Amino acid sequence: MAGTSASFERLKTEFARLPGIGQRSAERLAYHVLRSDSASAMALAEAIRDVKTRIRPCSLCFNLDEEDPCSICSDETRDRSRICVVEQPKDLTSIEQTGSYRGLYHVLMGRIAPLEGRNPEDLTLDALSERIEAGGVVEVILATNPTLEGDGTALHITEMLKDAGVQLTRLARGLPTGAQIEYASTAILADALKGRTSVIE
Repeated sequence: MAGTSASFERLKTEFARLPGIGQRSAERLAYHVLRSDSASAMALAEAIRDVKTRIRPCSLCFNLDEEDPCSICSDETRDRSRICVVEQPKDLTSIEQTGSYRGLYHVLMGRIAPLEGRNPEDLTLDALSERIEAGGVVEVILATNPTLEGDGTALHITEMLKDAGVQLTRLARGLPTGAQIEYASTAILADALKGRTSVIE
């Protein structure tokens, strides 16, 4: 029977390796693939294959794309004087979905986290420096995550670029629109107080 076959068990094992997928979910996914028609199952396999064989890091910003340079770096309508620095490609995607930013990006491919064995030389910091040194950039937006490691990474970049002649900015933090103060964490409230702005221009 399928539930005890070697190929079925291998499929379950591979699904269980995915983040957020436990043994029960892996089993459901494996049965779903088994019950699917051959065309649907092969379409899934081909999509996985294509992701691994066609997508690669952009040689300029390290975003993941099928083209090099990526679609963002090659878009002449983007504001090339601003670079938004993010930790991972998924962070870039989140910012793009807001539709509020039209500059370029630089993906670090991680964060500085010594306890995890991630040091500055493991990131794409040298490539970032080269982009700044090439000229034309007036602002670098540090959009690392608001965590201890993200803040440490932003601080390292600030020190690295402090004499580069560019404006260094950090994403604002604080209370999200529609939030109620009584439900906000102390960390969010502290960031909101530190990042307060004038109500009179």
